[in-house]
Amino acid sequence: MRTADKQIADILVRYGEPFAGNVWRVQGTAVIYHKTLERIAAQAGIVFEPPTIIRAERDEAVILVSGRLPGAKPGTERVEWSLGEALVNVNYRVSGKQAAYVYAMAEKRGKDRVILKLIELHGLVYSEEEADEFRQGHLAAIHAVDEDFEASDPFDEVTEAEGDLKRRIDEASSVNAVTDLMLDTETQSTLNRMPPGTRDEVRDYAKARLVALGWPGRKGRSRAA
Repeated sequence: MRTADKQIADILVRYGEPFAGNVWRVQGTAVIYHKTLERIAAQAGIVFEPPTIIRAERDEAVILVSGRLPGAKPGTERVEWSLGEALVNVNYRVSGKQAAYVYAMAEKRGKDRVILKLIELHGLVYSEEEADEFRQGHLAAIHAVDEDFEASDPFDEVTEAEGDLKRRIDEASSVNAVTDLMLDTETQSTLNRMPPGTRDEVRDYAKARLVALGWPGRKGRSRAA
């Protein structure tokens, strides 16, 4: 059992969230889903101040985010702030013709960092919205951590399945070919075995491939999973 994993699990359980299914690892670094942090923020009653825009460019945004966590007694409220940054092709990866939403990404990162600070997980786990920084432009060793907090091999079946599906998506030469692949029974079974974040990433990858092939301008089936 990893000591850090036990710390993370103990804090998550305070907010009714299990460790398994919410936390996974990217090249050894613990990562938590953005949606999980949003649920925790709501459960904890965290209130965010209006954000301050520090930098606003077409491909870059830097936002100052502040949040307050109510205390059990008057005068025990905690306040934290952090920056959320997003710069296309530096710490924000965009696939194919996928649109870049730098402001939304910067806001998510800023809020996630503030939440992690307020619930005392900062430094132990990172938000999934920052996972690009760990990937460094290549396939990351992503794997779920099980109920007993045992780490599996970095090149486990989740990573291999993700890489294989993305390769097959790249090889698909038409909109219908991508759609048929994603709707295939075997593909659906593989996707269902993946952690939610990995599954969503593969689906987004397929959608980016569809757009690159001319969807939705072409007629025909176009729902990729």
